[in-house]
Amino acid sequence: MSIKLIAFDLDGTLTQHKTKLSPEHRELLFRLKEKHKLLMVGAGQCVRIFEQMEHFPIDIVGNYGMQYTKYNSSTDSLNLIYDIKAECNRAGCEEKITMLRQRYGYTDYSGDNVEYHSSGCITFPLLGTTATQADKLAFDPDRTKRRAFYEDVVNTFPEYNVFVGGSSSFDMAPKPYNKYYALDKYCKGLGITHNETVFVGDDYGLGGNDESVYKSDFGFIKVDDYRQFHDCIKHLL
Repeated sequence: MSIKLIAFDLDGTLTQHKTKLSPEHRELLFRLKEKHKLLMVGAGQCVRIFEQMEHFPIDIVGNYGMQYTKYNSSTDSLNLIYDIKAECNRAGCEEKITMLRQRYGYTDYSGDNVEYHSSGCITFPLLGTTATQADKLAFDPDRTKRRAFYEDVVNTFPEYNVFVGGSSSFDMAPKPYNKYYALDKYCKGLGITHNETVFVGDDYGLGGNDESVYKSDFGFIKVDDYRQFHDCIKHLL
């Protein structure tokens, strides 16, 4: 294959959830960078991703394609290219999520009913916005609880792309934004075809935020354990 672009997910693919990029994986990225153009395609804010990667020199698409930054080598920082903000009907979201809580028995929660993000994305935190990290991690590690009514959440929020996010929540981005949309737009801007692109990700199952790319015509490399990242991409070195 003639691969020009390698795009990555971060959490679960290159790192443990919300942990720094390891020196070993940083070195692997530099080796890949010698032969290919690299891109990070994330669910969160570009700056947060950049900090988690310890300023690795890479362009970053954030918020499922609503935000885009290019790495500036002279300042070791990110130049913001665009940052799209969407409107959110908060009253409607509160009503729908309250209905879902009542339907599935998640009426006992800590903090707020809904988490609103400046981009217009929203999070439905089943345990509430102030639940402890320990409680969140123990809640649904295999995602069985959330996948049991994922389709109902999707149907309740037809104006959003819905993801089984984090350890105890659903994340929602206004349509058409998802990782496929973000990667396709980036490729079109550079004249790179889908056949010349490969995406490396871990969250490709039902409701995963990499699923839209996995089910598309982009090449996809599955990483089921970030500690095996080298073995998964060694053929590209």
